[in-house]
Amino acid sequence: MRFFKKVLKIVSYTIIAIFIILLVLINVFFKPKTDKDLVDDFAKLNKELYITHKEFRGFPFRLISNNKKNDTSLVNIVFVHGSPGTLMDFKKYLIDDDLNQRANFFVYDRVGYGIETIGQIQHIQFEVDMLNEIVKDFDLSKTILVGYSYGGPIALASKKEYKKVVLLAPAVYSEVEPMFWFLNFYKWKLTRWVIPDMLKTASKEKLQHKNDLKFFENSWGDNPSSIYVIHGNNDKIVPYENSEFIQEQFSSDKFELITLNEAGHDLIWSRYKEIKKELIKVIEE
Repeated sequence: MRFFKKVLKIVSYTIIAIFIILLVLINVFFKPKTDKDLVDDFAKLNKELYITHKEFRGFPFRLISNNKKNDTSLVNIVFVHGSPGTLMDFKKYLIDDDLNQRANFFVYDRVGYGIETIGQIQHIQFEVDMLNEIVKDFDLSKTILVGYSYGGPIALASKKEYKKVVLLAPAVYSEVEPMFWFLNFYKWKLTRWVIPDMLKTASKEKLQHKNDLKFFENSWGDNPSSIYVIHGNNDKIVPYENSEFIQEQFSSDKFELITLNEAGHDLIWSRYKEIKKELIKVIEE
C-alpha cells in the first residue's frame, strides 16, 4: 500500500510539474513582444520591419508591415491572427524573400492580444469593423485577407470585395466548436490565478466565440469575395468540418478548399512551405 501511495504521489507531482512547465511555455511563446524586440528580431535576419501605432475606438494597437511605403505595383496581404496568438505568428511569411517580392504585408495586434490591451477581448463584429478601418485606404481589388483560426471568421465576415479571402483552418461553425477541459481552470476562481494572461485572454474569447458565431454562420455565403480555404484533415483544435460547412454556402466558382493531409491546427508553421506555395498561387492569379 505504501508503494502505491508513493507512486501516486510521484505521478501527481509529475503531472503538476508538466502542467506548470506547459503554462510557462505558453506564456513565453504567446507573450506579445515589445517594439524593440520585434525590430531586433528582424534585424538579426537582415530584415526591416515597420511599426505603426494606431487606435480604434479607444483601443491602441500596432500594425506592422514589410515596406515603409506601400508599393502600389504589388498586392496587399493582411494577416489576421488566431487565439491565443500574436502578430508574430506570421513571422516566417514576413521574412520570406519570395513572398516579399510579390506583396506588401500587414499584420496587426487584435484587441485583447496586444501589449496594452491584454484581456480586453471584443466580439467578432468589433473585430470586423476594426479590420475594415485598417484596409479603408487600400485598393481592395489588390488586397488579400488571410485569416487563421479565430481570425478566419473576422476575415470572412468582412463583406467587402477583395481580390481573395484566404482562410487557414477557420473556426466558423459553432456546432463543432470543441470546449476543452482546461477551460475549467479559467472558469474556476480557485485556479484562474495560475493561468498566464495570454491564456486567460484566449479562454475568455473561446467562451464567447461559440455564441458569437451564431450571428454569422448562416450568412457566410453573403461574402462577395472568392474564398480560398486551406485546412488540415487532422485538426483537433478547429475540426475540418468547419471548412466543409462554409463550402456548402458558396458556389464552386467562388470557393476552393485545399486539404492538407494529416495536418493539424499548427499548419501555418508545420506546413509552411505548402501554404507559401498556395499564397503565391493566389497572389499571381
